[in-house]
Amino acid sequence: MTDKFDAIVVGAGHNGLVCSALLAKAGKRVLVLEANQQVGGAAITREFADGYSVSACAHLLYQLQPEVRKELNIGTRLVSEDMTTIALAEDGNHVRLKTDSVEGVSPEDAREYQALKKRMKKFSGLLRKYFNKTPPRVGTKDFKDLLTLGQLGLDIRMLGKAEMEAFLRLIFMNIHDEVTERFENPLLKGAISLDAVLGTHLGPRSPNTMMTYLYRLAGDNGRMGVPAGGMGSVSNELAQAARGAGATIRTGMPVKRIIIENGRATGVETESGDRFASMMVISNADPKTTLLKLIGAKHAETGFASRVSHLRAEGNAAKIHLALDGLPTIEGLSKKDFAERLVIAPDEHYVERAFNPAKYGESSPDPVIEATFPSFRDETLAPTGKHVMSAVVQYAPYRLKGGWTEEAKATFMKAIIGTLSKYMPDIEQRITASELLTPADLESEFHMTGGHWHHAELSLDQFLFVRPVNGAAQYRLPVEGVYLCGAGAHPGGGVSGAAGRNAARTILSREKAV
Repeated sequence: MTDKFDAIVVGAGHNGLVCSALLAKAGKRVLVLEANQQVGGAAITREFADGYSVSACAHLLYQLQPEVRKELNIGTRLVSEDMTTIALAEDGNHVRLKTDSVEGVSPEDAREYQALKKRMKKFSGLLRKYFNKTPPRVGTKDFKDLLTLGQLGLDIRMLGKAEMEAFLRLIFMNIHDEVTERFENPLLKGAISLDAVLGTHLGPRSPNTMMTYLYRLAGDNGRMGVPAGGMGSVSNELAQAARGAGATIRTGMPVKRIIIENGRATGVETESGDRFASMMVISNADPKTTLLKLIGAKHAETGFASRVSHLRAEGNAAKIHLALDGLPTIEGLSKKDFAERLVIAPDEHYVERAFNPAKYGESSPDPVIEATFPSFRDETLAPTGKHVMSAVVQYAPYRLKGGWTEEAKATFMKAIIGTLSKYMPDIEQRITASELLTPADLESEFHMTGGHWHHAELSLDQFLFVRPVNGAAQYRLPVEGVYLCGAGAHPGGGVSGAAGRNAARTILSREKAV
């Protein structure tokens, strides 16, 4: 062993940076080892074409927790804040969804939207409260866990009988039934459906998609913004906070394994053969990578290893980046509207049809798209007078039939451009360079099993008290000294910092109790 630390964090993704900063603030000697050459994991800004930069994976900030901002003094500047979602129509009659209101629909739909958002705000507030807590263990007799469970039960009961019943019913519902029951406008139904399934292997008719919609709103009541300088600026601020607290961050240092001796962690070994000693190792990697690759299944009980190996963690969303020689033409859109979030999801049935091929390992010929033009407000991201488009595209199954060959990627890109062209007729002529990142590419570049940016599917059996699996839902793995702090732990993906903060608090409280 070359050096000894109080804690070693594997991976400098945003959660790893939050965790390391808080541990360092508490007086711990912390080492962070990052495989890539820059910090941030999937929350980075990088150049994909000469002069064109973009947030490589996550591109909208809507879940960074206020507690993280306050405790680490993060003052991220947003060039676009509280963005409007514009559901595009081919004829230019777009629908505009704001935090608590909607434009371009009937008065009845507008009232129903307000009612839905009011109820969702109440329910998401309840969920957000538990984003920043370590989930209690199920079936435990521990007083703290029982107290948390009791508080959760009380919080639900405080909603009132009618709202309590509605909440418990809602988490099992699908978004398709909700929007078809409430609304008439197809664009409104499509946009809400897209929000419920974005980044998941789910369609609007899939069970618990009301819960995934609620999860999205639980960040900041659905408010979204674009960070100045791209998502990498957020990660750089977090890294600065960690270093300022005393943590050491080393990039270009991929970890080969977590060293286990006599049933507990004693350090890590890098791919280059360097060894660092610590009795505490916190992994920002996904649960499968952590247990099955870095630790080794032999060091865990067979049943636990089996549960981790069966985690559903295969991505179904791709990311595209387009370098443009100018803004495309979109009928019915003013120039200032390019600062907003644009979605292509004509109705809830369209979203479901887009999902259907993915069930059988095929990409969508008519995909759903979430697009932004970050260079419209942030001129540092593209050459003068030019623009960059960043978009999340579904569905692109990780296990594509025949694999993600260059031919398969070209076919999917053609489908994407064809879909965009229905709304932006000159988009193809504007493109000077492009990049498509499939889930396979996301896995390779950002070391996420299955290319799933939540590290594990957001489903009822992989959520809250059992995320990622029973026996590891409190950030601790059943290997002494090893913890999780990434998106695969509670509460899940998104640039929130909650998992990193909760892991650090769990570690520090456990030490205090010893």
